[in-house]
Amino acid sequence: MKLSTKGRYAVMAMVELASRGDAKPTTLAEIAERQDISLSYLEQLFAKLRRAGIVRSVRGPGGGYVLAFPPRDTRISDIIIAVDEPVQVTRCKPGSPKGCTTDGSRCLTHDLWEELGQQIRLFLASVSLDDVCQRRVLGRSGQIHRDALAANVNGAAANAAE
Repeated sequence: MKLSTKGRYAVMAMVELASRGDAKPTTLAEIAERQDISLSYLEQLFAKLRRAGIVRSVRGPGGGYVLAFPPRDTRISDIIIAVDEPVQVTRCKPGSPKGCTTDGSRCLTHDLWEELGQQIRLFLASVSLDDVCQRRVLGRSGQIHRDALAANVNGAAANAAE
């Protein structure tokens, strides 16, 4: 699967913007510093996000960027699409009738990878910025993280009691 830094960084920046919880504009310099992302790269990404209508820019002193919609109404898939980041899991060009083998046919695993791509797209469309900010996207990996945190907290509490 290919999801470059464009998609990941755009989502990270948008989560940072959404997690602030206020309607005050946030500068890209603040986001760049907090997320350790190049300011010039963020400028390119936010230009695309603004053109897509996902964020609004506010000019003047105290200016920056704000979400165009509440976090619950902004889907992760919308962010990734806005920065021109296709989710591609096959070697073939998406939508092309021509396959990826040397004779132009589709390989035997094509349908497997195509379905995986569809499942990824459906998942990203089902998750909102608010879900990410509120940590409601915790599947198995989240449970492992929660268990590790609980073990650390319990271990620290036991050590403090001694």
